[in-house]
Amino acid sequence: MKMNSIPLVSVIIPTYHRNDLLAKCLDCLAPGVQTLAIKHYEVIVTDDGSQTTAQTMIQKFYPWAKWVAGSRQGPAANRNNGARYAQGEWLAFTDDDCLPDPQWLKAYTQAMVAESSCLIFEGRVYVDRPRRSLAETSPINESGGYLWSCNFIIHRHIFESLGGFDERFPYAAMEDVELRQRIIKIGQPFNFVQSASVCHPWTPKKGWKKLKQHQESTFIYLSIHPEEIKNINSLYYLRFVIYGLIKSTIPELLKFNFLGIKHAMLWHISCLQMAFIIGRMNKK
Repeated sequence: MKMNSIPLVSVIIPTYHRNDLLAKCLDCLAPGVQTLAIKHYEVIVTDDGSQTTAQTMIQKFYPWAKWVAGSRQGPAANRNNGARYAQGEWLAFTDDDCLPDPQWLKAYTQAMVAESSCLIFEGRVYVDRPRRSLAETSPINESGGYLWSCNFIIHRHIFESLGGFDERFPYAAMEDVELRQRIIKIGQPFNFVQSASVCHPWTPKKGWKKLKQHQESTFIYLSIHPEEIKNINSLYYLRFVIYGLIKSTIPELLKFNFLGIKHAMLWHISCLQMAFIIGRMNKK
């Protein structure tokens, strides 16, 4: 692959009051750490912080990165905000709690050349260690098909023609699923690049508040794509409750000595609640 044929890649990182995690992410993207030369990529941190921001930290320790103020309208809007400042032909998205591998960007640029007709790629998302409790979560992607917002790259033209992420999503939930659905609807393929990998360490689940946010985001998604009710319906959630309990929750609780049982039960309660609400909606 000729180095002068590589288009500029704009890496977009949304952040919100997590400077400690952001610093670790930026350390992984530093010139000389990434195997792709810095002349072929830029890093944009779009910051939704209100009480504090990452501006001073970036200016002092990461001068090669660009800090921009976010719109404070949620993660979807914050990612779109970063894209508006991008100079690159390709937009690579990751999150401030992710740790891109050294070959992350180079693997994507190699895929661009090898599969020149493809305009969207997703990469592997793995965890830092074995799971220790059902109170931990991570958006693992070992084989593709998810297009999680923490690790994918898209040609700027496609992203702009789609209108970016839908800013009606106020929380970090379902906004990437909704973008994937629009991509599928227009018949645009996206390919999996195993070596374009990032580590997403296990993070603590945030309890009932986070589950309610996910419920709200699911209803927003269904309002945008009402045809998806055939897939996301009462039966869908009841299957999660029954089969999930038998095949996953109970065996894992035994494995982890019941660590995380509260979070596991809250998740099942949330699924039952969704089954009931959607069932009532369908009867109207």
